[in-house]
Amino acid sequence: MRISWKDLVATLLLAAIAVPYIGYLVRDEMPFIEDPRGMAATGLLLGIAAFLVMRQGDAIDRIGKLELAAAGVSLALGVTALVVAETAAAEAMLAVFMGSLLIVWMLELTDHVGVLHHAQTG
Repeated sequence: MRISWKDLVATLLLAAIAVPYIGYLVRDEMPFIEDPRGMAATGLLLGIAAFLVMRQGDAIDRIGKLELAAAGVSLALGVTALVVAETAAAEAMLAVFMGSLLIVWMLELTDHVGVLHHAQTG
């Protein structure tokens, strides 16, 4: 399969998370993102949007269930990063959450280009 418009849109949404996160790591703040809570909220909102765009029209087969499970774990990590934003664990939790977003995106993209082979469900 080829990369579709929804993969491109989701990739741009992921870049809209990654660029501020890298800037946040370098400068300790970005415009509109001043703390771990703001970065976690940005990641959650744009991450959910990217996942919904990528999943649109996909079958819920074995790989689809794996992708949904990975997205659920990532969502839980994002909510946890949001909740612990004022603690000493905030930066570490935020880093784990950002990594999980990348893993979910990679799973979806490799499925769409045909790297992950799955059995047809009927």
